[in-house]
Amino acid sequence: QVQLVESGGGLVQAGGSLRLSCAASGRTSSSNAMAWFRQDPGKEREFVAGITWSAGYTNFADSVKGRFTISRDNAKNTMYLQMNSLKPEDTAVYYCAAGPSLGLRIGTSRANYIYWGQGTQVTVSS
Repeated sequence: QVQLVESGGGLVQAGGSLRLSCAASGRTSSSNAMAWFRQDPGKEREFVAGITWSAGYTNFADSVKGRFTISRDNAKNTMYLQMNSLKPEDTAVYYCAAGPSLGLRIGTSRANYIYWGQGTQVTVSS
């Protein structure tokens, strides 16, 4: 089992920045792929960004490329999502997810991930 705890959400004005954190515990060695998803009420949960623990490969949704960065601190078992130039359409609950490695590919589907955090709300005001 892997436990994931997100933090860092909040209210920010458009153009501002936030950094989300995801602390992992438990059998983290079984989950080499980590990702952030987000979900607005009434919408599907969508992939935002992903990273592999070992090699640090990354992948981003087109909607956040150039604005968001993803990183991890292996020593702390913590993944980060730095969100810059935030827009009102970035408003959502952000979820941390963990799953098995897919080699060089980072899965963008919910089905690629086994473990999920409880989510943290990000609200961007216009």
